[in-house]
Order: sequence, then structure tokens, then C-alpha cells
Amino acid sequence: MDQPVVTFTTTAAGYTMQASVAVIGSDLLIAITGGDIPHIGTVTIYTREQPAETLRFHSHHGRYHKDDILAQRMAFLLRPYLSGNCLITAGVHVDGITQQQIQASGAMAEELGRQVVEWLTDHPVVAREAVDGR
Repeated sequence: MDQPVVTFTTTAAGYTMQASVAVIGSDLLIAITGGDIPHIGTVTIYTREQPAETLRFHSHHGRYHKDDILAQRMAFLLRPYLSGNCLITAGVHVDGITQQQIQASGAMAEELGRQVVEWLTDHPVVAREAVDGR
């Protein structure tokens, strides 16, 4: 990794969510976690030009995780700042989550996205072309 992992946090509605960002070459690897049981519920990939694609892992009771909603909110804000690929894992679980906490999660993801954008503005990721080693 080119730089150490940088972590951003936000708190609302009685819980905390964080985004850990690692720069790998010209790519970004981001983990959105939080609540009572952080996990990897979804994986979302995209580039500046490519639309986002998501893989959802199985959850409890035969359901699939829906954490990609958080990743999509962040991805929308980050897209103009990408110089390479972006992979976002997301997994936030709040025991006994309320409707208010669910509604707050989208704004929390956007707040994290704004923090990452501010950091990227101060620490731009520069794309570098690979050199053929033949």
C-alpha cells in the first residue's frame, strides 16, 4: 500500500460508522463498518467510467446484506475523484436497529464520503501507467 490506512468516523442516532481508506497504486480500497457487529456484508466495485456492481453476502434468516446502499451513497460522491479502481466493502449492524437509525445511515455514509473527498483533495491519487518489463 502506498500510504497508511486512513480512517474517518461519524456518529449519529446512537451509533458510530467509520470508513477506512487505503490507497493501492492508483486504486482505493474502502471498508465501511460500524454499529454493534462490524462485518463484510457487501462488496461494491466501480471506476469513474464504470457503473457500480455489487456482491451481497448471505445474512441471517435467509436474507442478503443490504450494506451496498451505504457504499452506493459514498461511491456517488467519490466517483469524480477516482484515478483508478475503487472497491468498497460495507458491513454495519446495529442490534435492534430503529427506523430512525436506518434513516440516519444514508446521511452518515454521505458524511463519510465528504470526509474522504476532502482527504482526496488534499492527498490526490495520481494514476501511473505500467511499464512493460519485456
